[in-house]
Amino acid sequence: MPKHIGMVAVSPVGASLCNRQLFRYARETLGHTEHPTVSIHNIPFAAYIDAVRGGHWVTVASMLRDSAEVLAQAGAQIVFTPDNMVQHAVPMVESSCSIPWVNMADLVADAIAADNRATVGILGTTIVTSGSTYQATLGMRGVRIHKPTPAEAEIVEHIIFEELAYGSLLPESLESIRTVACAMRDRGCDAILFGCSEGPELEDRGDWPLPTYDACSIVAAEALRRACQVDSAAG
Repeated sequence: MPKHIGMVAVSPVGASLCNRQLFRYARETLGHTEHPTVSIHNIPFAAYIDAVRGGHWVTVASMLRDSAEVLAQAGAQIVFTPDNMVQHAVPMVESSCSIPWVNMADLVADAIAADNRATVGILGTTIVTSGSTYQATLGMRGVRIHKPTPAEAEIVEHIIFEELAYGSLLPESLESIRTVACAMRDRGCDAILFGCSEGPELEDRGDWPLPTYDACSIVAAEALRRACQVDSAAG
């Protein structure tokens, strides 16, 4: 049986989408009955938004650590967060938690580099697209990150915070994001990274002008793989 997986939720909708992806992979990998145990813990989304926007990364790390320890007490043996916005703080808590973290930023960078991408356009909130997390992890692997223009970033951020974060996506909003993706293709990008935890909602719509990578789906698949790997090693 797979090991107990803990998920630190930040965006409620993003966490629910990641949980859906995780069990989708479990069904494909393990069949219809051998599902993993998954526990989810959250601190109110607004607390993370305030801390990140204020640049209070120690506070963000403390909240992640608190949730991880609650999950450990509930029996979780590995932990991760599917939220891109807080990935900058994950390395700050990895060594001090009682259970190991699955680092999403490294996984995403490894997946993109393995496909020999040269320039990847990133779609997400400005906190993510203008931050250093993916720029650093991908840059160390020789991949350039291309962020949206200020006008494009404003459009995407509005759609994420006003629609996707509440579990909705208007057809015209989806078309607006596709237009940004097409502009990135025309500027030389050879792939698109969905750098928001609501990425599965975008990836599932299909019809993108470039190959896509969804950070949420990548970390869900790896969390399941590691849970199964740990169980096998233990047995």
